[in-house]
Amino acid sequence: MPENVDPRPRRLEGRTAIVTGASRGIGLAIAQRLVAEGARVCITARSEGPLTAALATMPAGSAICVAGKADDPVHRADVLTRVADEFGGLDILVNNAGINPAYGPIADVDLGAARKILEVNVLGTLAWVQEALRHPQGLLVRGGCVVNLSSVTGDTPAPGIGMYGVSKAAVSHLTRTLAAELGPTVRVNAVAPAVVKTQFAKALYENKEAEVSAQYPLRRLGEPTDVASAVAYLASDDASWVTGVVLTVDGGLATAGGTA
Repeated sequence: MPENVDPRPRRLEGRTAIVTGASRGIGLAIAQRLVAEGARVCITARSEGPLTAALATMPAGSAICVAGKADDPVHRADVLTRVADEFGGLDILVNNAGINPAYGPIADVDLGAARKILEVNVLGTLAWVQEALRHPQGLLVRGGCVVNLSSVTGDTPAPGIGMYGVSKAAVSHLTRTLAAELGPTVRVNAVAPAVVKTQFAKALYENKEAEVSAQYPLRRLGEPTDVASAVAYLASDDASWVTGVVLTVDGGLATAGGTA
């Protein structure tokens, strides 16, 4: 193969996508992978500066960005209208945006923080799907797909991030419910990572990476590209008979009985 030729398939050629929470980490890696496979992508995140910097990492003309909060209905409407105007439709919706402002025993969690976690992680995910389906230009109704970001903490309790796990358990069940309701027109799946080396998860492995990695049969933590690869598969026709699946991407952690 000639040098500087990307060996990855162009499975998403001609398709359009939205990736929320995509200014860094997992969201940015997903957006970059979708672009590499031929998609045109709209990335969103709260802060305009980091989002613009993320946009600059992708080839000119392959992506656009719209800053705003994922749980803000005005922002969601702006994004969907911009995508309709720029791309003419929407094929792939990746709900990656998520927060976790609470750490400690769930019995002690501040209810305001718990409410915000559910608002962003669960209701925000649902709202993006609802509003894409209801858009007057018929977004997502021509055989599109949704990929939600869940977590292994939705299946196995993890110390200190219990409320986050509760929200991700809800995302996993929301994924299955939407898949049952929206087929055959729209496929809905989720990816559930364990600890991935991002700023968001830094507190879970900082200064103890070797110790944390020892729980994993593959003896390493995840990288954002590991999750991006799984999302690209679920968004492609390679997964055309896959819906309602929560794909665990955890280096074998769950199999070994570990916790994130």
